Amino acid sequence: MASLSSFMFALTFLLFLFVGLLMSSSEAAIKRYQFDIQVKNVSEWWNNDVEEIVKQGNKMGLPPNMSDAHTINGKPGPLFPCSEKHTFAMEVEQGKTYLLRIINAALNDELFFAIAGHNMTVVEVDAVYTKPFTTQAILIAPGQTTNVLVHANQVSGRYFMGTKAFMDAPVPVDNKTATGILQYKNIPNTVLPVLPQLPASNDTGFALSYNKKLRSLNSAKYPANVPLNVDRNLFYTIGLGKNSCPTCLNGTRFLASINNVSFVMPQIALLQAHYFNIKGVWFMHCHLELHTGWGLKTAFLVENGPEQSQSVLPPPKDLPSC
Repeated sequence: MASLSSFMFALTFLLFLFVGLLMSSSEAAIKRYQFDIQVKNVSEWWNNDVEEIVKQGNKMGLPPNMSDAHTINGKPGPLFPCSEKHTFAMEVEQGKTYLLRIINAALNDELFFAIAGHNMTVVEVDAVYTKPFTTQAILIAPGQTTNVLVHANQVSGRYFMGTKAFMDAPVPVDNKTATGILQYKNIPNTVLPVLPQLPASNDTGFALSYNKKLRSLNSAKYPANVPLNVDRNLFYTIGLGKNSCPTCLNGTRFLASINNVSFVMPQIALLQAHYFNIKGVWFMHCHLELHTGWGLKTAFLVENGPEQSQSVLPPPKDLPSC
């Protein structure tokens, strides 16, 4: 990439900042606010070609090398060497309220996110409105989205936004903190920002406490209608292990499995192979790209129903082959 020296960009953690009028959701919490709209992203960088890093890890039977930096809007922030000019800043006005839509598109990292001196009110997770609750930091997993409200009600100044990985297992991760700046209007860049208080990288207690607060609205307007009758119980075990690999570095290769089966991608489309007997194929996999690559995935084959509208149509005659 042209920016940030020779770092190779890989999209793994997005931060979308939406400032606008909300017409639904935790309506009591947010419908009264009006905003301008901004869209921003947070990403991750490697010093080398990402695909080559993955190939090298698979060849050696080991996890690929961790990333060299997290970034906020493509910039790692001043905590990294030679990065003073590579810092994202978001300007806010005193007294206004902002809706931040945070999307973690990380390959492997669960991430903490916090803004120095400012609480966040969580109002939505994964396109489902939640009972609003206030927190100093959020935890967001790969592929997950979170909407939070941030009130610009502190002393006008410059405040760091920060993100770093959560990992409570003895596994090496990129534990460096990327930073951006929440900057109040008319505050000069010479004012030093305040650092956020992010949880410790292995803070299991915070992770459990935060996740317990994620509750559906379950109101009269937004009821939590879930099936009460179960037709069939399914039991799954998920595991990580090693398999023999004479050409690998340690003679073994990491694998992941569901019910002791490590999924291998087929050479032909599952839906095309089974359309005579099923309604569809539904792919279930781990959101950690590393585990997915090791085989932690499976496919549900759904049988046709009794009616024509509940049956999948055969592929068209002019369907190109894979």
